[in-house]
Amino acid sequence: MDTIYSERIIELGKRPLNYGTFTPATHSHEEDNPLCGDIVRIDIQLDEQNYVAHIAWSGEGCTICKASASLLTEAIKGKSLAELQAFSKKQLLDLLGVPIRKSRLKCALLSLNVLQKAIST
Repeated sequence: MDTIYSERIIELGKRPLNYGTFTPATHSHEEDNPLCGDIVRIDIQLDEQNYVAHIAWSGEGCTICKASASLLTEAIKGKSLAELQAFSKKQLLDLLGVPIRKSRLKCALLSLNVLQKAIST
């Protein structure tokens, strides 16, 4: 394992936050990274005012992928649909708080890509 991973990232890889699935979801999407085998699904339940009432993610992946999905889902709890749409790559990378090599960028951003596709359908 890379020595640049913080203890927090390693812990999230072992014990992810918001892990699971639920129904009914107002928005769901699943995608994989065929280069490394990471798979992420995100289920979102928006309330009547289009705020995140419930969110969960599931799948398999490397430590960075799991930590990213955990941190993303934690950060967007209670946010509006507009805030979800505006959530940026920089925001997610800042949440991770560790340098991400170019070869691991897809792992770090898979959950955000899944979120963006889920809310666009």
